[in-house]
Amino acid sequence: MTRNFPGRVDVAIVGSGPCGAAYARVLSERRPDLTIATFEVGPLLAEPPGVHVKNIADPAERARAQRRSEGPASAPAPAGAGEAAPRLARAGTFLLPDGYRQPGEDGLPNVAMSSNVGGMGAHWTAACPRPGGSERIPFLPGLDDLLAEAERLLGVSAHAFDDAPFAAEVRKRLSAAFDTGRTGDRQVQPMPLAVHRHEDGRVTWSGADVVFGDVTRANPRYTLFPEALVTRVRVADGRVRGLLVRDQRDGTEHEVRAERVVVAADALRTPQLLWASGVRPPALGRYLNDQSQVIFAVRLRDVEAAAGIAADPDGGPEIVRHSGVSWVPFTDEEPFHGQVMQLDASPVPLPGADRPAPGSIVGLGWFCAKDLRASDRVAFDDRERDGYGMPAMRIHYRLTERDHATLAAARAAIRRAADALGEPLDPEPITLALGASLHYQGTVRMGTSDDGTSVCDPTGQVWGVQGLYVAGNGVIPTSTACNPTLTSVALAVAGARHIGHTLAPRQG
Repeated sequence: MTRNFPGRVDVAIVGSGPCGAAYARVLSERRPDLTIATFEVGPLLAEPPGVHVKNIADPAERARAQRRSEGPASAPAPAGAGEAAPRLARAGTFLLPDGYRQPGEDGLPNVAMSSNVGGMGAHWTAACPRPGGSERIPFLPGLDDLLAEAERLLGVSAHAFDDAPFAAEVRKRLSAAFDTGRTGDRQVQPMPLAVHRHEDGRVTWSGADVVFGDVTRANPRYTLFPEALVTRVRVADGRVRGLLVRDQRDGTEHEVRAERVVVAADALRTPQLLWASGVRPPALGRYLNDQSQVIFAVRLRDVEAAAGIAADPDGGPEIVRHSGVSWVPFTDEEPFHGQVMQLDASPVPLPGADRPAPGSIVGLGWFCAKDLRASDRVAFDDRERDGYGMPAMRIHYRLTERDHATLAAARAAIRRAADALGEPLDPEPITLALGASLHYQGTVRMGTSDDGTSVCDPTGQVWGVQGLYVAGNGVIPTSTACNPTLTSVALAVAGARHIGHTLAPRQG
């Protein structure tokens, strides 16, 4: 049966990840008179909508939810001829099948997406550090207030793992190696995480469900449409008019008129939809920013097994309630940031036959800021179509000499951290193939003026198209090394407040 799509809404939101959910939440709180609809190309995985897959207790159901997030079955990603290393396909994501590297360029071999209610928020690590130094957006007023509101919506805490058996010792050793010369907010500290620790010790992970909150779910004027592909934003005379939506269940197409449209599809598919809609500002898709990633694993020295730590029942290295996450923040002098996660199982083979003390293996991940350039971009080919029938993506991406220098410094820093903590399990740190961070940014970046270097203004409204907003990591205009979700949700809060303030009540 054909679903009943609305003929008209006040606000239409494309994408149900944390940023799309933030628009729905803020508007539900501030403007309960508005009719709001969210359109999500992927399926509903579980209740409540947008739940993190880690919160699905049954392993088989969790695996099924991850598989259902992995995009159109008609577009499997090939291994890639001539790759130096296998492309990294993570559960719950799907790789761009082709077009991820152009001749003579570095490309993003591991560039990936998710398609499901909740977006990547159903699969993320929930790390929510605040940006610092040049990561911060200098022209955005009230940034700290917006970040605080994003922390509220995401349920961020820096204390969920305060009782992790080795966390204090890990931070002590890291502090000795990194804190000298740093200001207090840039010293080693617990990683702020979007998790909730229950009285019985259980941990639940924030997905878009937490951002939506009860107020959105209870809003009678709000509707979520899964498996609904938005193929075009309707624009006329410099104003947004609505959407064209394809029901993925039966192939029918529906036009939905809207006073405001928010495209929060992700840093790749948001510019794709604008391109397909004929909205093509000069900066669209440009300034693509991936965070080069270095990893290492270490056995902590001089520690004994912590009582009560058990291996993850699914056999993988997971952060559990006995574990912690420590943070080495970005600084302008060291333009990368580090995450040190205690693991219950080593991510790499261990030397010798002896098993490590449970909880004594830590994984280190360092993320690098990018040298931003307009030539790093996602472009679109109108002659070719992707698995959803949208213009095919073509990634153009190169590392500069500055990027290579930053990567070398990050490898030295992660080695310094490993030496402070214990004995590395590999001879050298591993630099992952580009795209592995999943932290893509910049493709619909905000700016202060319509000068060709940005796509939207500081409220997220697209230059030259009244009522059309963009949201997500792609809006971030600065070069960052920290996890971007907190910042992008903060920017979504600003945009939602602007809509709530400027959209007049419907007459009649």
